[in-house]
Formats: sequence, C-alpha cells, structure tokens
Amino acid sequence: MEYEKLLDKAYEKVKQVDSTSDRFEIPKISGHFQGKKTILTNFFQVASHIRRRPEHFQKFLLKEVAASGQKEGDRLVLNKRVSSSIMNQKIEQYVKEFVLCKECGKPDTELKKQDRLMFLQCLACGAKHSVRGKI
Repeated sequence: MEYEKLLDKAYEKVKQVDSTSDRFEIPKISGHFQGKKTILTNFFQVASHIRRRPEHFQKFLLKEVAASGQKEGDRLVLNKRVSSSIMNQKIEQYVKEFVLCKECGKPDTELKKQDRLMFLQCLACGAKHSVRGKI
C-alpha cells in the first residue's frame, strides 16, 4: 500500500508530455525592412512555439547573423538587413541544436544548467545531451 502512495506522488511530480503525434513544424519568421533595420514581428510567437526563453533565442540569432538588436514591444529589431531566408535557416539551426531531442527527435525538451554545463533533457524519452552553454 505504501508503494502505491509513493508511486502516485512520483506521477504527480513528473511533467506531462504532449503526446499528440502531430509532426512538429519549425515556425517561419515574418518581418520587414525599415531602412537599414530588420524588424521581426513574430519573434516572441516563434520563441513561445519552440518553448524557449526569448533571451536565449535572441542571443543565438544575434550572434549567428552578426548583428546587434533589441526588443521593442512584441518584436525584435536588428540593426542590420537580414533576409528572411537566412533568418529561417538560423531558426532551423537553433531548433536542431537546442530544441529537438537527438535520440527520439521530439521537441518535448528543456534546457537545464548543471554546474557550468548546459544540457538538453528530453521529457519524452529521458535522454540527456550536452549543448553549447555559451552562445
């Protein structure tokens, strides 16, 4: 009887994984140019869809396209003209490195920091892989 209580308590603490079998689609960025700036209008929706902190996602994109930028309201403004095809390639690269599980390929993962290392922990299969901590 004690075993069942412990088991119930453990199940309460386990995070639920969305087990729908829909294929995960990497969202496409939308935006426009304004002078020499690129304005990404759905940046926060993309960050929310891939379930990552906007700060981490922003830091990665800015470094990858070698541009400075800042958040302005609900959009990201880059101080450089960057085509949407390049931005979408970088988003795909981010998703492959920091979102999708390398074992099962599912997006049900979270980034965890242990000591000075960053790990990608899969909630679906339990796999754990190290990812680059410094962006």
